[in-house]
Amino acid sequence: MTGLAVVAALAGTGVPADASSRTGPLVGVIVRASSAADLTRVQAAVRHSGGTVGRPLGLISGFAAQVPSGALPALRAAGGVAEVSADGAVRMKADKWIDDGGKNIAVDTVKKAAGGKKKDQTVDTASLTGAGIGVALIDSGVAPVTGLNQPGKVINGPDLSFESQTPGLADIDTYGHGTHMAGIIAGSDPATSTGTPGFQGVAPGAHLISLKVAAADGASDVSQVIAGIDWVVSHRNDPGLNIRVLNLSFGTDSSQDEKLDPLSYAVEAAWRNGIVVVVSVGNDGASATRVTMPAANPYVIAVGAADPNGTDVRTDDTVATFSSRGNATRHADLLAAGRSVVSLRDPGSYIDVTYPGARVADATGQQRFFRGSGTSQAAAVVSGSVALLLQQRPGLTPDQVKSLLVQSADPMTGADPIAAGAGQLDIAGAATLSVPMNAKQAYPVATGLGSLEGARGSAHVTDAGTGLLLTGEKDIFGARWAPATWTVAAKNGKAWTGGTWNGKVWTGSAFTGVSWASRTWGTVTWSSLTWSGQSWMSGTWTGRSWAAGSWTGRSWAGGTWLGRSWAGRSWA
Repeated sequence: MTGLAVVAALAGTGVPADASSRTGPLVGVIVRASSAADLTRVQAAVRHSGGTVGRPLGLISGFAAQVPSGALPALRAAGGVAEVSADGAVRMKADKWIDDGGKNIAVDTVKKAAGGKKKDQTVDTASLTGAGIGVALIDSGVAPVTGLNQPGKVINGPDLSFESQTPGLADIDTYGHGTHMAGIIAGSDPATSTGTPGFQGVAPGAHLISLKVAAADGASDVSQVIAGIDWVVSHRNDPGLNIRVLNLSFGTDSSQDEKLDPLSYAVEAAWRNGIVVVVSVGNDGASATRVTMPAANPYVIAVGAADPNGTDVRTDDTVATFSSRGNATRHADLLAAGRSVVSLRDPGSYIDVTYPGARVADATGQQRFFRGSGTSQAAAVVSGSVALLLQQRPGLTPDQVKSLLVQSADPMTGADPIAAGAGQLDIAGAATLSVPMNAKQAYPVATGLGSLEGARGSAHVTDAGTGLLLTGEKDIFGARWAPATWTVAAKNGKAWTGGTWNGKVWTGSAFTGVSWASRTWGTVTWSSLTWSGQSWMSGTWTGRSWAAGSWTGRSWAGGTWLGRSWAGRSWA
């Protein structure tokens, strides 16, 4: 299924027919009733078994309980019992999801390998965690919330956002989007022995390299994003990074040919340098005849979203209404969980304060989680799944990874074949397929010689002091864009020289210390001029001038970044 999100692992067992089965030590379980109406009699069945009823779990119409181990086989058969499972850590998996009318449940089971597909081994995908795989996340940063703040989980790359110049905001996710993606990809907060619930992402063993490019309202220019991609390529093999996956849960509405568009060229350069690039197709729905940029690039993995329609089987799944359709030439390669996806909450962030109704409580009543819908979330699910696949087979090339995901995807019966692509993600199936030795994409090679302004599409940032839009062939410092020079450097992974990109010093030149993350890249003061001729040192760029209230009209938060998936409808 898809939809998602947070739920205790479900692997059933049952209720006793007589007292003789009320034996064995008490074990902690999660009991789910078939419906809310069955809850009372299911609780009675647990008590009849010699067990005790614990905390309610309203998200799943169930409750925690302590039950004699000998009673478990019969409890499964008791009337009204839907499922009984070990009371363990909450763990998201990319293969089967339920969205129960907005009360989100992730089922921690692996999808059966698709029948008839050639397999070279039997794989326990539940044992894969993504350990050792670095997933780069270019977004709004990552907050030090439980599940992402343990040593080694997050490495802060350079903060390329406008907030890098505001004390206390560098590297911190003030918007909330990046933290949500990070939790889906690699969140790791195992349940405790005392019963405190946990949360785990798709690849809880993977580590994240966070590059912040967006401010508290999502404000960012495409030049910042391209600089971030170039940094990932340049530093992919640095000690301790091992960047194998790049998640881009955003896009612009550029109408430029993907062979010319600089953003498209940047992701293709990353792909050719051995990084699996996963990009969301956008949230413009069935009427969209073009996916967002850089998903338009045919080499990368373009991800759309599926809707489970409130059930735990895939037979009634549909393409989510918001998922961009694209066209016969370029559309989603496959779909993944995209509706009502629950991940880690970033308290006090823009989306947290603006959309409090999206907060989700854990089993203890703490509002630790946050729910959102979009192809952003679907892309994050795929990025985590790719980390699992690369842990299993580190030698896979990006083309081979894409081939395995497309070959193993579950076709969606009755769906628009363009919008649905190959079907829904089945990472368990992908893990059992033989390595496609001849998988090599042969699309026309991008040149990147197009317009930086064209890559922006209709989205522009505004100088809060002068009101001027950033337009034309220049970056945020006003430096001239020279595509003939940049493309050669980007292709060879040498677009950065220390902390310099496109002729200006953007950031520090090395990891300089440890903050809440395991390592943090150094920052510098932006003393150069902005595109409008104002100094970064002036009051225009300090304090709260980059907060949400300072951005109006055609800013990134105005509705185009990520095909409007960062807009309010994603979090309402």
